[in-house]
Amino acid sequence: MVTVTRQVESRPDPRRWWALGALVASMLVLGFDMTILNVALPTIAEDLGATTGQQQWMADAYIVVFAALMLPAGLLGDRFGRRRMLIAGLGVFLAASVVGAFAGDVNRVIAARALMGVGGAFVMPLAISVLPSLFPREEQTKAIGMISAASALGMPLGPIIGGWLLNHFWWGSVFVLNVPMVAIGIVACLLLLPESRDPASPKVDVVSTVLTALGLGSLIYAIIEGPAKGWSDTVVIGGFAAAVALIGALVLRERRGERPMLDLTLLGNRTFLSNTLAATLGMFVLSGLMFLLPQYLQAVLGTDPLGTDPLGTGVRMIPMMGGMLVAAKLAQPLVVKFGARSVIVVALVVLAFAAFLGARTTVDSGYGFTALWLSIAGIGVAFAMIPAMGGALGALAKDQAGRGSGLLSTVRQTGSALGVALLGALVVGAYTDRLSTAGLPGPAADAARDSVIGAHVVAGQLGDRALAASANSAYVHGMDVALVVIGIVALAAALLAAALMPGSVKAAPVLDPEVAPISADA
Repeated sequence: MVTVTRQVESRPDPRRWWALGALVASMLVLGFDMTILNVALPTIAEDLGATTGQQQWMADAYIVVFAALMLPAGLLGDRFGRRRMLIAGLGVFLAASVVGAFAGDVNRVIAARALMGVGGAFVMPLAISVLPSLFPREEQTKAIGMISAASALGMPLGPIIGGWLLNHFWWGSVFVLNVPMVAIGIVACLLLLPESRDPASPKVDVVSTVLTALGLGSLIYAIIEGPAKGWSDTVVIGGFAAAVALIGALVLRERRGERPMLDLTLLGNRTFLSNTLAATLGMFVLSGLMFLLPQYLQAVLGTDPLGTDPLGTGVRMIPMMGGMLVAAKLAQPLVVKFGARSVIVVALVVLAFAAFLGARTTVDSGYGFTALWLSIAGIGVAFAMIPAMGGALGALAKDQAGRGSGLLSTVRQTGSALGVALLGALVVGAYTDRLSTAGLPGPAADAARDSVIGAHVVAGQLGDRALAASANSAYVHGMDVALVVIGIVALAAALLAAALMPGSVKAAPVLDPEVAPISADA
């Protein structure tokens, strides 16, 4: 939790808007990074020979580290200086981007993504918490709104910009994009930001932070490695056992602590719990689809990242993002008119319908069908997620807001990581079972089983059209299985929301999901 102390100045710094512009650029980069890598994954897989599991780690390494460190990073800023820690976070993010851009193997890309998660965990909360030292009270809402809008805008722009970069440059360009924008942010922070801190802020709970990172990491590892190694493999079972032990130890520590980093007692509030689950499901579905879709669009439908094709991969993901933007605009008026519970329950049913519709995809389905169910899914995700975040925070007393928002944000990021891991594992398992590698040499068969991109590379080298067709059919089957699971989970969540959510609840305005771990003290 980050505690923001408002500092009212008689003469605000005339350079404050320049500083805000630099912070906006930095937050835009974080928004890009939530989606831009997904478009590049098939290209990276082809160039570096990455398996589907390794691609999952490229996506999840950032999220796991981000989820574990975001709250302690805010506390470090409170204690040791928000400006100092923000600059440090930007520096780490910049350095990691350079490492990722020029990484020569898969493991270095994964390591770079994890390091970017460290930097992002500092930047996201502290970019907001420094604003009261720059802006008077009457300007702070506007400034926070601009920061939040930058992060939100980066998500739909990521696939489009990533597709354009991949068409004109090498895959490392999606990392290089970060460098100039983050560098500007560092210079602006050095020259324009005053230092601020809160000496009374609680100390960082190192043990809880380590338990969070290791527990979540062990769980994700076991899920990702399960399809490849086998669910009965000793390493996979050990990963699940370690996750249970570590997460169990975390829960016990947080429940017994006087000032817990994660206040799990808030989950006893059924309104907070049900809204948190709905918001987390939104992130689960969004992250999972953003991981699975580029491989389908590029390998099965056969598009380039963008190129001269106006419906390239980056652009072809717009329907889902467009649906989300439309829903984001209409969510609040509908909540006011019909109530949060009604909107969320209907949205989850709509999401389930979109998933079941998408599960009817075949290798012969055209992009028009994909665009249809993607746009419906985007509407369902946003209409469920946005009111749920406001409903979760609105269910808490004022003195619980900071702790509740921190818990909400951490759980949502965990859902995001699990979306990539679980849905990816479903696709990998179904793909491997369906793929026909009869007659292929051992190394070629292994490469084809590693990923649908690998199968297409092998098929191209051997001139084996049957292998390419089998890979396409197997991947679509896996994606359909994942979509059926999404539909079932969404329906279950709708029933849970209908049962647990009150008919009306005071909703807190939510500008950005990751502005959550911030409480402002007047």
